[in-house]
This record gives sequence, C-alpha cells and structure tokens, in this order.
Amino acid sequence: MGRKAIVSRETKETAIKIELNLDGTGMQRISTTIPFLDHMLSLLAAHGLFDLTVQAKGDTDIDFHHTVEDVGICLGKALKQAVGGKEGIRRYGSAFIPMDESLASVHIDLSGRPYLVYDLPLRRRKIGDFDTELVKEFFQALANNAAITLHAKAAYGSNGHHMVEALFKAFGRALRQAVSPDERVRGVPSTKGKL
Repeated sequence: MGRKAIVSRETKETAIKIELNLDGTGMQRISTTIPFLDHMLSLLAAHGLFDLTVQAKGDTDIDFHHTVEDVGICLGKALKQAVGGKEGIRRYGSAFIPMDESLASVHIDLSGRPYLVYDLPLRRRKIGDFDTELVKEFFQALANNAAITLHAKAAYGSNGHHMVEALFKAFGRALRQAVSPDERVRGVPSTKGKL
C-alpha cells in the first residue's frame, strides 16, 4: 500500500495534480510549464527519494505566482495525506547541503503546527525569468498545507541558482529523514500522544 497521496486542485487560475509516494526511489515526472520550478521539484524528489508526479498549468502569461503557490499548496496537502497519522516516524529532519560557494540548511518538524522561518539573502530579483520571491511563496504554501514547522536558510552564497538549488536539495534530504520510520518509536513521536 505504501505512504502515497494524490491531490488535485482546480481554480480559475491554475489546474494542478500531484502524486506523491514517500517510499519511492526518486522517480519524477514533472511538468509545471515553469522550467526552473520543474528543475527544483526534480531535485527535491531525487534527494528525498520520493516518487513525484506533478502536472500543473496556470496563468503564467500574467506571472508565475499562482502556479508556484498552488503547486506548494498541493504538495503540502499531499505530504500531509501521505504521512498519515505519523506513527513510528522520526518526526524531525535536518540537512546541510553545499553547492559550490553556497551552503543551505533545512530543519523540519512534522509537528502539525505550520510555521516557516525563511532566510535566503538573494541578491537578484530573477533567476532567468523566475522571480526569486516565489521561492518563499512556495515554501510558505507547502508548510501551511502540510502543517509542518520549516526552517529554511542559506548561510551564504553568491550565485542565486546555487543557493535555491541547495535549499531544495536540503529540503528533500531533511524531509526524507523526518518521514523515515524509526523502529524504536512506538506510536506517535510526541509526549502528547498526537501530532
């Protein structure tokens, strides 16, 4: 059966369908019509070892905002659904990823409480035709809809592409750790008995 989810969302601005398997091998089929976002989602899946299918269309003739945010919403919902009741998981995950001159870190708590701490000091407003402010919008939407606490930071770097890429890889690695089973955990990893 596995820990899988399928989430669809259709609005006047976007049409999104996501399939997520937390116990996959990193296979991905991603088409959002935004090449940079496709690239980042592919990295997330590969480093998290999640099977991920994303089909997204949106009003990118206006800008990329609605599509990027709605992909984050759907991925967050898929993660929440796939992780289920959270029995027997590690709950926390952390990763530091270097990429050339950049170093990014992500720290996750599958807490049931949505919160984002985001620190990515990008010098440029764009990477190609992608607005760099949309990286935060993506992670905010994901954290809110997955109900996770997420700290995402680039400690340093000068190349915007490298900084964002390191952040997505770190997110994949940290999430993989957080959702991984821990054979020593009985039930939910919380003294409250619920997450």
